[in-house]
Amino acid sequence: MTQPLVPVILAGGKGERFWPLSRKRRPKQFLCLDGSDRSLLQSTADRLLHVANGWDNLWVVTASHLAKGVQEQLPELPLANLLVEPEGRDTAPAVAWSTLEIAKRYGESAIVGFFPADHWIDNQEIFEETLAAAVDLAVKEAAIVTLGITCNQAATGYGYIEQGEKIGLYGAAGYPAYRVDRFTEKPDRETAQAFLDSGRFSWNGGMFVFQAKVALKELHRHAPEILTPLEEKGVAAYPTLPRKSIDYALMEKTDRAYVLPVSFGWDDLGDWAAIERLLKNADNPNVELAKHVGLDTKGTLLYSTNDDELIVTIGLEDTVVVRDGKVTLIAKKDRTQEIKTILKTLHTRSEFEDLL
Repeated sequence: MTQPLVPVILAGGKGERFWPLSRKRRPKQFLCLDGSDRSLLQSTADRLLHVANGWDNLWVVTASHLAKGVQEQLPELPLANLLVEPEGRDTAPAVAWSTLEIAKRYGESAIVGFFPADHWIDNQEIFEETLAAAVDLAVKEAAIVTLGITCNQAATGYGYIEQGEKIGLYGAAGYPAYRVDRFTEKPDRETAQAFLDSGRFSWNGGMFVFQAKVALKELHRHAPEILTPLEEKGVAAYPTLPRKSIDYALMEKTDRAYVLPVSFGWDDLGDWAAIERLLKNADNPNVELAKHVGLDTKGTLLYSTNDDELIVTIGLEDTVVVRDGKVTLIAKKDRTQEIKTILKTLHTRSEFEDLL
């Protein structure tokens, strides 16, 4: 890379769509969901360590109730590199605060990258080549770079980035980069299909690379209500900060936004359907992450946290069955998005508090 990258892992999410496996103090990023023995957080750290040149330059920002879990999962992470938010205020405050702290340590010319803790990424070599190109672009164009994920379906659950003018090739591998024409958040099915057909759009994967000084200047311009209190009071300003995503607070407003389309395999592992996409085997009609005996069962995902428990199914199709402790979830696959609705109901029942 032309300049070292300081990666920051965003690890404050709830992962409610993976309930009952994902709980308040054991959210999705702490879980092993890809069939390996590494959690999503640990896999993300593994992926970024080489880029960061070791633990001293890898950072994590998380919520206060998750800080202990992060330390347990990443014991090698220096305590000074763990930024603990007293309360969640969405991604804009997390990015602004992290960038300020990194600029204090490394200087405002530091290159900072932000990476969600819950992504699955294939092909480490291409991933690192892409980040090298993003660093090159960030330095040469004073760019705020977003990594654009290749669209392979008309998905309505992702934000979309429209590619504008092509501005050149970056990094040793010569990756093309484009100005961002616009961001569109979670379009309807017809619009998503039109975006896919046009060939000009990428999914917004929530990964960003920029020089600290460029992002801070743009945050001063477009989100002073977030940056100024953090400059004046540091983390103590959090209770007064608005709850905004970095997309809304900055990326949709700045003229420094560029998109670098990626070619590595990617999934955001956002719900149980993503696990099926990742682990589906043509030789098995089901995805089995549990001890399972089935009769006339197909298209079903089964998960248990206890290897001694047996799940038996008869006549199930296109279903999700998850067993964790005192909770069993059984849902049709096309309705797993409604888990959040169930959780709202459970939050009103005090007897279920320990299950959330």
